[in-house]
Amino acid sequence: MAKIMLVEDDNNLREIYQARLNAEGYDTVTAMDGEEALALVGKEKPDLIILDVMMPKISGFDTLDILKNSPLTKDIKVIMMTALSQAEDKIRAQKLGAQNYLVKSQVTLEDIVKAVKDALSTDGSSKSDAGIASTNPGVSIFNNQTNEGNSSMQPTDNSTTNNPVMPQDDSGSQSMGQPAMDSTTPMTPPADNTMGSAPTDQAQVTP
Repeated sequence: MAKIMLVEDDNNLREIYQARLNAEGYDTVTAMDGEEALALVGKEKPDLIILDVMMPKISGFDTLDILKNSPLTKDIKVIMMTALSQAEDKIRAQKLGAQNYLVKSQVTLEDIVKAVKDALSTDGSSKSDAGIASTNPGVSIFNNQTNEGNSSMQPTDNSTTNNPVMPQDDSGSQSMGQPAMDSTTPMTPPADNTMGSAPTDQAQVTP
């Protein structure tokens, strides 16, 4: 049966996970932190490591990075299991080479067993990117929300539909709803103020 290394600094959780995996027939070995895990991995040669993130001495992310950059351990499959649920943490684990990312508050013991079986049944030569997205849909939802948010922010040009152009006078300003002047209508010339009024002789002097 496959051997699983369980790296968890919480004693109660470590015992619970170990008991459940032993009940499934797996051979288990435990470590309390990343430093102990790295010291044991060469001797125990596990087929899969279940790795917590927030641990003393060496964090889970740093432990994963070291494992994947060592020729002796780079092919060991790793499942991250942590309380961190942010999308950027999931993406970081995926980029570092984790086969899966489980959030403790969102999974049951049965989910953990299923993730272990799925990881052990996959080809170790490639990361199970789909496994991370399907088990933790927060990654794919986050990306979709980001894309949808970007598309909803695109401006809409309503200038040709909702904003009709107002007619303008010769000065270039809008006429504010005044009817445009028909260029074919003859214009009435202005009245001659000199017609109909008595001329005034400026030179006449009253004696």
